[in-house]
Amino acid sequence: MAYVLGFAEIDRTQVAIVGGKGANLGELSRVDGVRVPDGFCVTTAAYTAAVAGAPELEELFDELSRLEPGDREAGRVLSARVRTAIEELEIPGEVAAEIVAAHARLGAEGAYAVRSSATAEDLPTASFAGQQDSYLNISGADEVLEHVRRCWGSLFTERAVAYRQRNGFGHSGIRMAVVVQAMIFPRAAGVLVTADPVTSDRTVTSIDAVFGLGEALVSGLVNADNLRVRGGAIVERAIASKQLAMEAAPAGGTRVREIAPEHRDDPVLTDAEVLELARLGRRIEAHFGSPQDIEWCLADDGVRIVQSRPITTLFPIPEAADGGTRVYVSVGHQQMMTDAMKPLGISLWQLTSGAPMRDAGGRLFVDVTPVLAAPGSRAALVAALGKSDPLLGDALRTLVERGGYVAEAAEPDRPVPGTVPAPAELDPATVGELIAESEASLAVLKREIEGHTGAALLDFIRADIQELRRVLFDPRGLALITAAMQASEWLNDRLLEWLGEKNAADALTRSVPGNITSEMGLALLDVADAIRPHPEVIAYLRQIEHRAQAGFPDRLAAGEQRVATEEFADRLPGLPGGEQARAALEGFLERYGMRCAGEIDITRPRWSERPATLLPAILGNVAGFEAGAGARQFADGLHAAEQAGQRILREVRALPDGAAKAAETERMIDRVRTFSGYREYPKYGMVCRYFVYKQALLREADRLVAAGVLRAADDIDYLRFDELRAVAACHRADAELIAARRTAFRAHQALTPPRVLTSDGEVLTGAYRRTDLPAGALPGTPVSAGTVEGRARVVTDIAHADLQPGDILVTAYTDPSWTPLFVAIAGLVTEAGGLMTHGAVIAREYGLPAVVGVEHATALVRDGQRIRVHGTDGYVELLPGR
Repeated sequence: MAYVLGFAEIDRTQVAIVGGKGANLGELSRVDGVRVPDGFCVTTAAYTAAVAGAPELEELFDELSRLEPGDREAGRVLSARVRTAIEELEIPGEVAAEIVAAHARLGAEGAYAVRSSATAEDLPTASFAGQQDSYLNISGADEVLEHVRRCWGSLFTERAVAYRQRNGFGHSGIRMAVVVQAMIFPRAAGVLVTADPVTSDRTVTSIDAVFGLGEALVSGLVNADNLRVRGGAIVERAIASKQLAMEAAPAGGTRVREIAPEHRDDPVLTDAEVLELARLGRRIEAHFGSPQDIEWCLADDGVRIVQSRPITTLFPIPEAADGGTRVYVSVGHQQMMTDAMKPLGISLWQLTSGAPMRDAGGRLFVDVTPVLAAPGSRAALVAALGKSDPLLGDALRTLVERGGYVAEAAEPDRPVPGTVPAPAELDPATVGELIAESEASLAVLKREIEGHTGAALLDFIRADIQELRRVLFDPRGLALITAAMQASEWLNDRLLEWLGEKNAADALTRSVPGNITSEMGLALLDVADAIRPHPEVIAYLRQIEHRAQAGFPDRLAAGEQRVATEEFADRLPGLPGGEQARAALEGFLERYGMRCAGEIDITRPRWSERPATLLPAILGNVAGFEAGAGARQFADGLHAAEQAGQRILREVRALPDGAAKAAETERMIDRVRTFSGYREYPKYGMVCRYFVYKQALLREADRLVAAGVLRAADDIDYLRFDELRAVAACHRADAELIAARRTAFRAHQALTPPRVLTSDGEVLTGAYRRTDLPAGALPGTPVSAGTVEGRARVVTDIAHADLQPGDILVTAYTDPSWTPLFVAIAGLVTEAGGLMTHGAVIAREYGLPAVVGVEHATALVRDGQRIRVHGTDGYVELLPGR
């Protein structure tokens, strides 16, 4: 293999040979009308040949791979050792000879930029921008060779090592190429991106420009002029005061010079130069097929492009059904599951919902364009979503107020969800009837799915999804849920008006009967009761918890037997009290084992599959509560609700026309308490059905693996439902497609989904328009009344929740699987959510002050920090101390 390739020999397919930067430069040199300074690449084969002569490096690579991602000090020391070892390598003679020859062909007397180009760099899914080193104004063959070696070493800077660990890239498998490129000495340079870096709008080109070399901008040394272009016109300009510029130094390298005071506020570019850059950017974007981050420089003879890389931080745009402008609303923010989903999970949820959903970035979005197009439905949608999630509502309101984005159209045939009034009269017996019908339907599914395999199984499931939809969207159930929501709103509005009491309904929804999700949290307290009297069981479970959190099975302290954490319950009967403990756990899993975090994604592991996920909550309950706590909590909540109801009715009767007001208030209290509990059941029924589907699909996956069709059972997760049916029918699978989907999913996990997204790629975040908050307070949506102060525990994974009674849980979102933690905490803060999302409903039932929709809460609140949650007024205060 060649150790050196010229740009003309390189295209974008050769990342493994010349790294991401080198491949992009070779491809850029092929774009008509784009001028790229000439150069060559020292290939990864050269790096491999050099490293092969130092076997001690393999040992260092192994040490790096075993590092814990959070161990920064060990990472710093070890990466420095690796880098030093590489920089001291002897470049093999044949490698050095090819580099020197290529340098001579370009011009031995010239000056060059020598830049790192790793094989995991400037990729569509991870940019690695700035992780490795570049050197400017390098002259002479010996200096070029020296800086090639330094570029190799920069593969192991502390920041590069940390970045790879964070993004799931190994160390020994990555190779380093080096770009050697003719140096340009520009009068101006900078960066242009073909999408707005703030809003992600793909119709906007943003250009940053400085005097001299662009490294001054990249390093943060100077402020840059910023110009924005849309539709061939400059739509925004900000001219910075520029005191310094970077330029080439006569002796090599670079230097900084001061700009004369009278020129510091001069524009770097003329309007014509700005528009030319924008046109070049669009040409390059069209060639690569995705938005680009482009480095440019401007010399006397025109613009040169010195790099282009894909912008990896943009959230992808869903594919529209037509070429018109579209508006998409996040499903994840409504379902309290903003994590990336796998293709099987996405496609099954689309079949279940039936709404006009599109997927992008591993998330689902509803196309609300037809509803926004008509004045009546538009107002209803903004109001309904604003009640559910004020930030989402404000984002849509911002788009509507801007005007002109969506063309006017006739009103849609169907009413906007959440705007249909509840019936005047409802039969309380309907709750029991609906639950009985759901359970009977589930029993039929369990019986009839047996024996189906192959394509017939997929056909059976697709047909059964119609039954799932019938049960899930039963109009009687929707009427009950709507009635409870509207009664709660009525109570909040009237009692604020009559008594000056905010969120009065919150106290009235404590311990409502029949809430399957809140009952689940209390049931886990009963599991703790079965374990608490048995110290040997507790010690054993703590060992299992530690191994599960470490992510690998370990040896028990006694017996030296390896036990998978998924099978730990099988050993319980061998311990004193273990039989009772296992029976309690199995009873809980029989009722709730189909649940898990992100449960709308069928591919997520269920508690029955990974029961060790529950151990932190169980052991926290063992330590933090006394026997009978579950029954006491429910009884205390019920008593508090009854007392609140009696007090409210007493105060309302004392008002003018109090008898009539009290009668209506009592009717609404009864409606809230009778029907609120059912709010959580339909999703529970759906997840039960999903679990039956999943068990059958996993059996089918095992058959396909045994037949050699799939490499691993979880390959099915990366196929859409119809694709999986085709695989089951023809016994052929596209291994490359599955591998690509796995890679894409890892990239999707790093993306933050927007609440509202347009077909131009613009992200609208919304804002709380409030002026009543204390300085530094974090605004949110009040969903459960009360104020509490305590220690914040920032938790991103329920399986790693280390909570003590009185802690305040701070997390991105909570779906029903988080409920077992609620029994121990004193308050709740989430980044996503609204008044009727699961976390809010359960917080009210448990009497926990809660604020949701707090943007970036998990980043702004430090784990262990003291905070004060204002659940009545909707904000969080950050307090000094821990």
